[in-house]
Amino acid sequence: MAAQNPQTHFEDYLPLMANKLGGDSLIDELCNAFNLLMDSEKGVITFYSLKRNSTLLGLQGLSDEDLHSMLREGDFDGDGALNQMEFCVLMFRLSPELMEGSKLWFEEALEQELKNSF
Repeated sequence: MAAQNPQTHFEDYLPLMANKLGGDSLIDELCNAFNLLMDSEKGVITFYSLKRNSTLLGLQGLSDEDLHSMLREGDFDGDGALNQMEFCVLMFRLSPELMEGSKLWFEEALEQELKNSF
């Protein structure tokens, strides 16, 4: 069975989730996804926790090399694992359409924060 392309998978569904949920709820859902995938003892997503929990995201067809590639793609500090921020940034990077929409959410959140502070 050929491995799925994770970039295509998230490009297909993450913008739909964002439109349905809105910015704050999307971030909450990304945090929930991180918590499902992370190694509970280490508090990060490791290769083994990703492999063990990949079926939760429909990624069970990915090879070990694909999983390692996903980790390398998002691992900015080079520790071989994804912390919560790295995971969220990776999810946004895998979805260019979502990146475009995130500017609008940021502006809306900033506007709302300014309204709340007066």
